[in-house]
Amino acid sequence: MPLISIVVPMYNEEAVVADFFARINKVVADVATYDFEIVVVNDGSTDSTLVLLKEQQKQQNNIVIVNLARNFGHEPAVSAGLHVAKGEAVIPIDADLQDPPEIIP
Repeated sequence: MPLISIVVPMYNEEAVVADFFARINKVVADVATYDFEIVVVNDGSTDSTLVLLKEQQKQQNNIVIVNLARNFGHEPAVSAGLHVAKGEAVIPIDADLQDPPEIIP
């Protein structure tokens, strides 16, 4: 199956990590014609975002974590994710769910 990469920059997003993965995983499960990788870029978060991402990664093997040494900003974080993404197509999306993951299909 073709691989789709979802690139998600995160900066101090501990409050939305669980909701983000609950919604994105439902979308991914509903699209049976593609494989998905979720490339999460921790953009120098100072809260527990990275800890939560590592816990989520233990539960699902399609998560790739890029951990930036400091906060570089949204666009450089997306660029870092694009550089690591292996999919035939890439979907950048923000973790705050302003753009609903349900539009991915």
